[in-house]
This record gives sequence, structure tokens and C-alpha cells, in this order.
Amino acid sequence: MWRYLKRLLIGQPLKTAEEGGQSLTKFKALALLSSDALSSVAYGTEQITTVLFALSAAATWYAMPAAGIVLILLFAITMSYRQIIHAYPSGGGAYVVATKNWGTGAGLVAGGSLLVDYMLTVAVSVTAGTEAITSAVPALRDHSVAISVIIVLFIMTLNLRGMRESASFLTVPVYFFVIMIVGMVVWGLINIATGHLAYHAPAAIGASVPGMTVILFLKAFSAGSSSLTGVEAISNAVPNFKEPKRKNAANTLAIMSLILATFFAGITFLSYYLGVMPNPEQTVLSQIGALVFGKGIFYYLLQLATAMILAVAANTGFSAFPMLAYNMAKDKFMPHLFMDKGDRLGYSNGIIFLAVGAIALIFIFHGQTNLLIPLYAVGVFVPFTLSQSGMIIHWFREKGKNWVLNACFNLLGALISFALVIFLFWLHFDNVWPYLVIMPFLLFMFYKVHDHYVKIAAQLRLTMDEEAQFHKYDGSTVIVLVSSVTHVTTGAINYARSIGDYVIAMHVSFDTNPKKEHETAKKFKQAFPDVRFVDLHSSYRSVTKPVLRFTDVIAKNAANRNYSVTVLIPQFVPKKPWQNILHNQTALQLRRALNLHENVIVSTYSYHLKK
Repeated sequence: MWRYLKRLLIGQPLKTAEEGGQSLTKFKALALLSSDALSSVAYGTEQITTVLFALSAAATWYAMPAAGIVLILLFAITMSYRQIIHAYPSGGGAYVVATKNWGTGAGLVAGGSLLVDYMLTVAVSVTAGTEAITSAVPALRDHSVAISVIIVLFIMTLNLRGMRESASFLTVPVYFFVIMIVGMVVWGLINIATGHLAYHAPAAIGASVPGMTVILFLKAFSAGSSSLTGVEAISNAVPNFKEPKRKNAANTLAIMSLILATFFAGITFLSYYLGVMPNPEQTVLSQIGALVFGKGIFYYLLQLATAMILAVAANTGFSAFPMLAYNMAKDKFMPHLFMDKGDRLGYSNGIIFLAVGAIALIFIFHGQTNLLIPLYAVGVFVPFTLSQSGMIIHWFREKGKNWVLNACFNLLGALISFALVIFLFWLHFDNVWPYLVIMPFLLFMFYKVHDHYVKIAAQLRLTMDEEAQFHKYDGSTVIVLVSSVTHVTTGAINYARSIGDYVIAMHVSFDTNPKKEHETAKKFKQAFPDVRFVDLHSSYRSVTKPVLRFTDVIAKNAANRNYSVTVLIPQFVPKKPWQNILHNQTALQLRRALNLHENVIVSTYSYHLKK
């Protein structure tokens, strides 16, 4: 049943040869990888004005210069990540750049920051989309956590089906949102130019505002920098593009950044010009839409487009997290299961792990993750700082065409990103302090995983000298576990005879009646008179302990004779998989316990039932 449900949800397996067909065009990649960055314009301007409005309405004009600095940072980051795409096309983005240029420790800080950030991306985006849905349908407000979880599971399933299908689905909400924002900004500017929209700004640009401080301005700027989250996703997913991969990825990044800059600048300008103020009942974007379009069909289409892109913005995390986890697993800092591809040629373990982490965050914060936005921003700007400063080292080492100009772009981005990290810790410490706990824990785990893989490799590696000295056994002892004399037992004993020089049948009895205890022994001796039969009594109805004690004794004796020891566990396999739940799992428990014992080979003899 599970197999049929899996096929229904994620589709039929794809051949490895079909992997090229899953590669992304620029059109689809823009939808798949830019939803997080583009959706941030729905709240980026509002984050700035909310901080400034706490002082006064007049202070909101400072949103214009704050937005200008954000745009400068966006330009520097875009130029930097275009260079990263060309210099490090294997994906991994900031993790790979920091590792190559700053060393392993810096790379792990960048990688760990982004792994957590992608979980926050999913949680924040989905809950923001849920809030848009519950605002439209207030009756659903009490079910916001359940709605968020359903959205995460839906996007997870979509990604498990493969990049091509998820990209095809996402083209609708992403390009619908792009069309609506373009329409709103253009129509708003036309109405301003023709005098149909009056100037309502509470203060002129450059006006003196009592109480305004540098710290408040920096707080507004750092809050607005959340609009830049998701920009790095394309550099993490370069291998997913069609050939030429570097060129297509770099051009997609440039298009996304141009759209993001235009939207952010246009929304911030309209917000200032129309005198829109933060309102707990209505978002800034909603207020601008109402003033530009009126409360007609286009306003409601804008609200629908906003809700849709916020809900699917989580997909950027689902696209970037698996590739980053793959690169870290390849370097032995994360479990190798993140390197495995699923039936649909996607890194399905990374997709599922991300969904579980995001759902956990949604439950922990009861679907209200807005307080995580500063932490979310730290998770982005720490890797930004490391990658851009790392690129400066890269240019000084590699040089190449226009390397001085490229290094200057990276220096600008690194300085602004580093300043933002300082501001976020200084001005939003109450929200970002968990980073100082999470990051040391992640680094500890990364190094433990790496140490484990290094030790395993050292123990498994075979040299030519060791190959010549490999141990050779003189014979084999096989212990067959017997519960009763059946077709399963007969098959197992016959197989044991074919592989072993010495076969022992072992039975564990619980009965207090001596007559019953000897019935199995009698039947066995009649069927196999030439095989040694050992009957052990267990007073505590435990099969595992007597088996382990007996096996240890036999293994010790076998070692003295230079014999190998194999424990053969017979079991029958029901015709239908669901029937397994009707039978005990003694064989599974025995295998688990015996696998911990050295110098003992554990094998299973399976007898398949026909009915």
C-alpha cells in the first residue's frame, strides 16, 4: 500500500539517464529559486517603516535613504555571487567559497548558518503565507498551525516529484506576483505623474526630525535588509541549470536582482509618497494596493498574488538546502545519506529533513515566527560576509581579468554585510542570541561526524601488505536458531550444511513442563539425527540473552580451532507486506543484538510463504 501511495504522490521513478531532463531553464529557475527573494518585498519596506514610525510619522522619510543603502548592498551581493557562480560552479555557494579561502572552520560557520537559515526560510515564509490566508478568511485563524504544516508537506511533496515539476508549478504564483507588482508600481507612478494620486508624505526628504538618531536609522536599515534573504540561493544550485550552467545561473541571478531592486525601490517610494504608515490591521503593501487600484478586482488579485508567493517562497529553501547538505556531506561534515538521490533524481533525504525541521519550528513558535526575522537575517549576512571576504582572497590568489574591480565589489559587500551583522547583534540581541548557542552546537556536530568518517576510512582502508596477511580460516561453524521443527527449519539446516563444516542447532525453551521442553528436541533428532541439538532453558522468557551467551562460548572455541562462526536466523516471509505486523519481531531483535558481537557473522534464511 505504501508503495502505491508513494507512486501516487511523487510519481514513477526516473532513470539516471533522464537526469539532464530535470535541468532548469532560466525561466523555470527564476520561478524555483527566486520566490524567497521576491516575496521579501511584501514585508521589506514595512520592516523599515515600522522601526521609524515608532519615533514619529515624520521619521518615515528616512526609509528612502535606508532603502538606498539596501539597494547598494544588493548590487554588491549580486556582483559577488555572479563571480562565485563562475569561480565555484559546483554549487554550495558561501560554504564552498569560505572553505576554499578562509579554511574549514569558516566554511562550516557559513554552511551551518545557511542550513538553519533555510529552515527559518521555510517556517517564516509559510507562516507569513498562512497569515495572508487567515486574514482573508478569519474563521481559519485558529487552525493556522495546521494550515502551515499542510503547506510545508505540500511543497515537500512537490519537490520530491523533481525540480522540473516543482518549477512548472511555481511559475504560476511567482510570475503572477511579478505581473501584479509591476502593474501596481507602473500604474502608481502614472497616477502620480498625471496628478491622480496626491502627495501625502508626512515630511519632505531631508526634513529635520526631533529625536532621530543614528542608532534608530541603523536599526531601520538592518530590519530592511531582510529583503535580501534568498539572493544566495542561485549560487547554491548552479549544477541544476541547463548548459551552459555558469552563464545561465549568473544571468538568472542578475534578472532576479534587477526585479527585486525595482520592486523594493518602487514600493518604498510609493509608501513614502502616499504617506502609508504601518498598521496592524493591514500591511503596507495592501494599503499601497488599495490607494493605487482602489478596492476593486485588481486590489484583490494583488492580495491573492501576495498570499500565493509568500506561501510558496519556502520553495527556495527546498531547492538550496539539499544542494548545500550534499556539498557538506561530500566533505564528510554531514551524514552521507544527504548524498543519496531519490527515485525522482532529487536529494530526497535533504528535502524531507528540511520539512521536518521547518514543521518543528512552526510548532515550537505556534505558527508565529515573525520574531525570528532578525535571526533569519543573521543566518544570511554571516555567510555573505564570509563569502565576499573570501572572494577578495580568491582574486588576490587567482587574479585574472578585472580582478581589482571585482575585489572592490567584494570589499564593499563584505564591509556592509559585516556592519549589518554587528548592527543585528547590537540592536536586536534579544532576537538573535540563539545564534550564539546554535552555531557552536552545529560546529561540534560537524566535527564529530567528520571525525567518525575519517576513523572509519582509516580502519577500512586496505594496503597491499595487509591484503597479503588477510586471515584465512580452516573451517566454519554454523549455529542455526530453531524455534520448532518446520519447513523453515528444514531449509535453514540444509543451507547451513552447505556452507558449514560443523552445524549446531540451538533452541531456547520457556516451558516449566519437562515433557514439553523435550518435545522439540525429540522431533528435531528424528528429522536431523546427524546435527547437534542444544536446548537452553530461559527462566525469564528471554531469547536474546541465552543466544548471546551460547554464541560467545562457541565463538571462543571456534577461535581456538581457527574456525569462523555464523549465526543463521531462520524466518518466514508473509506473502503480503502488511501481514508482518501480525507476527513477532524476534529475528529482528536477535540480529540487532548479535551484530554488536565481534567475530560473529549474522545471516538470515528467509522462507517465502505462498498464501
